[in-house]
Amino acid sequence: MSVTTLIPPGVDVAAATAAGFRFGEKGTHATRTMMLEELQLVLSAVPASADRNEYASAIIDDNYAAKQTVSTRRHTNQRLGELYALDPAVALFRVLRRLWEQDASARPLLALLSSLARDPLFAATVEAIVPLDPGAEFLREPMRAAIRALAGDRLNDSTLDKVVRNAASSWTQSGHLEGRALKRRRRVNATPASVVFALYLAYKIGFRGMDLFSSGWVATLDCSAALAQKLALEAKRFGLIDIRMAADVVEISFDRLEQPL
Repeated sequence: MSVTTLIPPGVDVAAATAAGFRFGEKGTHATRTMMLEELQLVLSAVPASADRNEYASAIIDDNYAAKQTVSTRRHTNQRLGELYALDPAVALFRVLRRLWEQDASARPLLALLSSLARDPLFAATVEAIVPLDPGAEFLREPMRAAIRALAGDRLNDSTLDKVVRNAASSWTQSGHLEGRALKRRRRVNATPASVVFALYLAYKIGFRGMDLFSSGWVATLDCSAALAQKLALEAKRFGLIDIRMAADVVEISFDRLEQPL
């Protein structure tokens, strides 16, 4: 499998969808970025125990995402819901919310991983970013081609260009790109919390054994398989996960993170 592979062969789409993944040829990046600033504002204001309706009220009625009009607030609520669920009934969001509170430095990467899991258009751009060497110039055409390969002719040229702009902005928000008109690749720093979320997503979409540590989810963190194993063991010491590794056998449990908020 390629270093950028997010979906293994034979994926159980129904099981992954039940965990919080979204599939298809459409995505939030046709209109928005991953909206890291808005997510930070909302999660800082809304208690972890809140349900989806309370998140909606916080965004639309209380304007915790700091938008000027009611229509923009409603749109923001919809898009944040698409990217992050904002619903404790969704396992992916419960894990995200717990890790969000655990490690503030990991938040841009946690937001990135959730957006990749829940926006197929954005997920298609991984191959245009992750393999780039640090300092390499970001070129729009490889990303454009990757999105076109997923969406076919469904997106016109104008919309396709907008997806590229939004995706490039999201990769900048996560720390993978830097610069304005001219963007260049930079390395990000994986943490135990971000590696745990990458492993969780990899597991839920069907990776098993040592493949968990070499999936595209972990590679997205600029993290080698060896470093991912080390950080996973640190996460175990922090009480985030249960994991046991022996030779090529990996036993991992995310039960603690999936518990009700």
